[in-house]
Order: sequence, then structure tokens, then C-alpha cells
Amino acid sequence: MDLELRELYQQVILDHNKSPRNFRVMDNPTQEADGYNPLCGDTLHIYLHVVADIIKDVSFQGSGCAISKASASLMTSMIKGKTVEEVEKLFGNFHALVTGKLGDDPDLSELGKLGVFAGVQEFPVRVKCASLAWHTMKSALKKETTKVTTE
Repeated sequence: MDLELRELYQQVILDHNKSPRNFRVMDNPTQEADGYNPLCGDTLHIYLHVVADIIKDVSFQGSGCAISKASASLMTSMIKGKTVEEVEKLFGNFHALVTGKLGDDPDLSELGKLGVFAGVQEFPVRVKCASLAWHTMKSALKKETTKVTTE
């Protein structure tokens, strides 16, 4: 990844950390879940409002590192209005990106802004920071009651 692109990605992550989108308590969630990353202390609560298999609204609360908060912010922006099936596919693509399973020159067209997390694969301990919100959201979709941890 070239330096210019890396700097742009860092700016997007810092922006979403400083001004996270959808950072609020939702009044009427149909599903919700808690997530925790014991390695760096990230905690998240994801709220979903799902109607007829469509994510009508999504929000989150919590605290954590810049990557964790930016990932939750971008995730909530990307999944709002999508079907559960589309979100599960996006989760798979995102997880493949951050774990390096898309290779050295990944096609980021399906990931859109989530491509900013391409560099995370170089820092294995940060993969858990980037994926915490996603695993927590997936748990909320399944209406699981146990807290998600990235141990």
C-alpha cells in the first residue's frame, strides 16, 4: 500500500474515532449485544432495529481504541438499510480483509470505505480491535445473550 493511500486511510480512521457516526443509545432496538476486547479494554454495545430482515437502524455506545471505534462507526454507516443477508456477506468480506485472506492486492470495490482497514492485517493484535463491532453486531442479529469477547 503506498504512503499516500495509507495516510488517507489513517485520516478516515481518525475522523470516525473523533466524530463517530451513529454513536448513541437507541430507544427501540429489536436486538442488541455487548462486546469486549480484553487485550486493550474496548467495550461496545450494539443496538439494531430490524424489520422484515432489513436493518432499519443501528447504533452503538462504548469506549475503545481508535480502530475499534472507527470500525463500529463505519460498520453502522455501511449496514443501515441493508438486508441481513447483505450484512452477513459484508461481514465475511470485511473479516477476510482484516485477516489478510484477500491477499496483497485485494479488490475493495465491495467494501467501499471499509477498505481503510486493509492495513490492519499487518498488526494481528489490531484485527481484534477492528472486528469487535462486527462480531458483536452478528451476535445481536442472532439474538445471542452472551457477551462477545475477542479472546
